[in-house]
Amino acid sequence: MFVSNDYRYQDGNYEGYAPNNGYYQGGDEPTQEEDAQSDATEGHDEDDEVYEGEYQGIPNPDDLKPKQKKKAPIVVDEYKDHSDLMTERMEDEEQLAHQYETIIEECGHGRFQWTLFFVLGLALMADGVEVFVVGFVLPSAEKDMCLSSSNKGILGLLVYLGMMVGAVMWGGLADKLGRKHCLIMSLSLNAAFAFLSSFVQGYGFFLFCRLISGLGIGGTLPIVFAYFSEFLSREKRGEHLSWLCMFWMIGGIYASAMAWSIIPHYGWGFSMGSSYHFHSWRVFVLVCSLPCLASLVALKFMPESPRFLLEIGKHDEAWMILKQIHDTNMRAKGEPERVFTVSIKTPKQVDEFIEIQSSTGTWFQRLLVRFTTVFKQVWDNVLYCVTAQYRMNTLILAIVWFTMALSYYGLIVWFPDMIRYYQDEAYEARVKIFPGERVDHFTFNFTLENQIHRDGKYFNDKFYKMKFKDVTFEDSLFEACYFEDVTSSETFFRNCTIISTVFYNTDLYEHKFIDCMFINCSFLEQKEGCQLDFEQDNDFLIYLVSFLGSLSVLPGNIISALLMDKVGRIKMIGGSMLISALCCFFLFFGNSESAMIGWQCLFCGASIAAWNALDVITVELYPTDKRATAFGILNGLCKIGAILGNSIFASFVGITKVVPILLASSALVGGGLLALRLPETRDQVLM
Repeated sequence: MFVSNDYRYQDGNYEGYAPNNGYYQGGDEPTQEEDAQSDATEGHDEDDEVYEGEYQGIPNPDDLKPKQKKKAPIVVDEYKDHSDLMTERMEDEEQLAHQYETIIEECGHGRFQWTLFFVLGLALMADGVEVFVVGFVLPSAEKDMCLSSSNKGILGLLVYLGMMVGAVMWGGLADKLGRKHCLIMSLSLNAAFAFLSSFVQGYGFFLFCRLISGLGIGGTLPIVFAYFSEFLSREKRGEHLSWLCMFWMIGGIYASAMAWSIIPHYGWGFSMGSSYHFHSWRVFVLVCSLPCLASLVALKFMPESPRFLLEIGKHDEAWMILKQIHDTNMRAKGEPERVFTVSIKTPKQVDEFIEIQSSTGTWFQRLLVRFTTVFKQVWDNVLYCVTAQYRMNTLILAIVWFTMALSYYGLIVWFPDMIRYYQDEAYEARVKIFPGERVDHFTFNFTLENQIHRDGKYFNDKFYKMKFKDVTFEDSLFEACYFEDVTSSETFFRNCTIISTVFYNTDLYEHKFIDCMFINCSFLEQKEGCQLDFEQDNDFLIYLVSFLGSLSVLPGNIISALLMDKVGRIKMIGGSMLISALCCFFLFFGNSESAMIGWQCLFCGASIAAWNALDVITVELYPTDKRATAFGILNGLCKIGAILGNSIFASFVGITKVVPILLASSALVGGGLLALRLPETRDQVLM
């Protein structure tokens, strides 16, 4: 007959064997019953170990179910079929899930969870910052690095591409190497290359640094939610995961506030000669890496997920961490004398891979075997998410994640672009046109702005220490003129004739002369790089729009957190997406800057509940050893939706509002209705 071995721990110290009734029986000589028990368990493996605390207490009804099953003769694992082993493992995992839920409830929700909440919140904040950084620095970086429109698009594309690959890669690794370990590695990668990107001068190096930085931060979302969910009881999970989502909003607010307060201050940077410039936008990039660094430091003091440790058979470490959680919370509640009790059944380990030991093979062979082993395990996890058991849920979640990302990320880029378009329209309406003017022997030493000069003739004129802002010269003649120390932005010479003219220390480069004819002209010591003009290129309104958009998420976040466990995940997703779609239709009536800002705030506030519920249901639908992998895959699809949304919506700015509005609203309605077919998970334990 099968009788499980019980081990008794006194604050982590092994005391010896104990009978199944949970009491340790002292005495020098074993009783007859003990002898019988010893015989019954002889040769039995340790896959079914039960770890107990000082006092077993009243057992949970779920813990009694396995004991009520008919006991069968022991069969050694090596003679069992693989399918039988997997069946036993699934039964063990189900039992462990209920036991773990009981343990977490006994540990309570207190100081430990709140500490971890803020530590992981900083990591999530770093992810939110990363989404906004590129958009804020582009107006300055494009001037500093002389970026073309195509280069700007590549920069934004590669950051999202890095985040997409990072989400899948780190999510898969977190299920094999551990949540804390992988989160530290991903944040370290992000922090290192984000820091480095603020110093590199060339566009190619900057692009590479932001790509690797995105690769690192891409792992944050899958790991953070899987990690934190495994410290929460069923009653607290939906609410507190929703509160955690608030840090993404805080990241957006932080990035907006820092951009607003740092980038416009040109004097905050420094230069080293003529080849190295550290402008204020680089200071902003540096400051944006601080949440990531803070989270890295704090994570050093946090433990690994005990649920993950139990899954891979490290029961001793899991027991000590659970005891740490219990003792920390009890001390905070003023009950330090309260005894920690546990009863854990370890799942049967089915491992098909054999590691090369340290004494076998070269270091390269061991590294190669370890790499291929982990890769095979991660790939198997990816395939497992689309097996018959999870295929439908994964497919529905993938569509919902994609439609949310397509509409949300597309619109949050489209809103600022539309506001900028309305600003440009108003600016162009104030343009001054100077037709057929003739200027002789005159010195221009002041700023020319928002002007068009047509059919002009300029003889022996001097342009000295001045600025051109949005100035166009069309069909004009420049003869014997002199340009010195001139800077320009959005200034072009179209179909002009330029004769015997000298350009000295200017930024009037070749691409600013369109279909022009040069006769006996000289370009001497042209300015290196592109010149920054913060008064023109960094509009305060754009920062304000992003700041208000992030802040508007706060009411929706609070409401979703309070109602997540009452209303349910499915209704929250469907209702939020349908309300967001309704907000999109009202964009037809937004024909001004203030109207666009208002509808952006309403849309962001309405859609956040769907994002929160998606995060919660994704971690609850998958088992522990597949949770971060599934989240990473779905978050990777989310980034594909973000890339498409950014590209499609931005291409219609100034052309039509119909396509972006109909596309966003249709995607939200379709995704919201499809989400109603997902199973409700608020009453389930974490498998």
